[in-house]
Amino acid sequence: MDADVIVVGAGPTGLALANELELAGARVAVLDRLAARSPQSKALNLQPRTAELLDARGWLAPIADRAVANIPGGHFAGLRLDYSVFDTRFPYQVGIPQGRVEEALEARLAGAGIPVSRGTELLRLEQDADGVTLTVGGPEGERTLRAAYAVGADGGRSRVRKELGVAFPGRDGRVSMAVADVVLAEDPRLPTEWRIPNLEPSASRSGFLIPLEDNAYRFVFAGQEQQGLGRDAPITEEEVRAALHDAHGDAAKLLHIRHASRFTDASRQAEHYRTGRVFLAGDAAHIHSPAGGQGLNLGVQDAFNLGWKLGAAVAGWATDGLLDTYHAERHPVAARVLQNTRAQGVLMVPDPDVLALRAITAELAATPDGNRLLAGMISGLEIRYDMPDGPAHPLLGARLPDVELHSGRGLLLGGPPGIADGWRGRVDHTPGDPGDVRLVRPDGYVCFAGHPEELHDALARWFGAPAVA
Repeated sequence: MDADVIVVGAGPTGLALANELELAGARVAVLDRLAARSPQSKALNLQPRTAELLDARGWLAPIADRAVANIPGGHFAGLRLDYSVFDTRFPYQVGIPQGRVEEALEARLAGAGIPVSRGTELLRLEQDADGVTLTVGGPEGERTLRAAYAVGADGGRSRVRKELGVAFPGRDGRVSMAVADVVLAEDPRLPTEWRIPNLEPSASRSGFLIPLEDNAYRFVFAGQEQQGLGRDAPITEEEVRAALHDAHGDAAKLLHIRHASRFTDASRQAEHYRTGRVFLAGDAAHIHSPAGGQGLNLGVQDAFNLGWKLGAAVAGWATDGLLDTYHAERHPVAARVLQNTRAQGVLMVPDPDVLALRAITAELAATPDGNRLLAGMISGLEIRYDMPDGPAHPLLGARLPDVELHSGRGLLLGGPPGIADGWRGRVDHTPGDPGDVRLVRPDGYVCFAGHPEELHDALARWFGAPAVA
């Protein structure tokens, strides 16, 4: 075997997953068809739950150090949401270009002796009962690689997904938009802070600027001209100048376009996240509009859910069915994101009836219950997995905030000393209340809460049979 797991794709999802696998002790290889990381800003935020997960591993600090801003709260179709109603140390979004997140995650991999094999493109994929064979092309010519498992984190046009023949149902884009990283002449009228964008429906061309650094801005715009152009049509300087003028008048004087691309609100989800020994994660498993800023976060959270489970399988202690919980848990989460992004898209249609619906939605979002529902959805803080073991408990299946999981192992809180001795190396234990315990998975979700006498089944389900003394 060339590796225990081969990850195809070195975006945020693939790099987060590779780091998780390395932490679990797996031999991991990372391939990416691009010769170099894209310099375009792409996604610009870490939602609160993603920040919590990275912080629990001790990986957030080098990322946050390179952040441009912290963005208070979030939004639903531009309707402001308050994240401070949740018990979290991150009631805000970390504003940071995607490339900087990737750089930090790749640097950690490099420190562990795991380089990304760039310019390496997947050509064919086959699997059998014992492993996966990938035929790839690149600087070394065509060659084959062998691993016990493989993961496709290679984007919305995933070659891994196509090789597997996994259906990708949904709908094509209905709205076409453009994004450009631009350099503008200094002007005091230009925005200097990151703000929730104004997404009020408009029949004319609309756009908004997000300041980056050194007079550089992220500019997102849409209008009738964009609707008539294909996704691969070049973005011209004249097109950007016109959109900038419509949105900001003579305050926005274009000096230079660094990078530009088009995107749509296409919405699709893979039918299966697992096919034998091959898994899909991130945009390879789901695509949707960027409404609410959820895409990067959804993929990175896929990685945290899958990584420790694959690591357990490689280590040999994963229980039957553990790998299947990846699809069972993450597929509904992504389906919910696809649903909410499509709903947000409707609220941005310039139609009188939609304006009426938007006004009522704004009133509902301003109520405590409405805000909590939407803010929990967008931030990822209200994700709750179905946990079949143990008695019903308010914490069961929910995240446990402010928990340190640097080891990548599970964590048992409470109970007498020695209660988890059979699972040493898989579960860390902090003794406490002898009659009350919390069992936390490596991804920070509570998989048991209750009396220690009922704990054994949950330990065995999530962390395998106890080791023989």
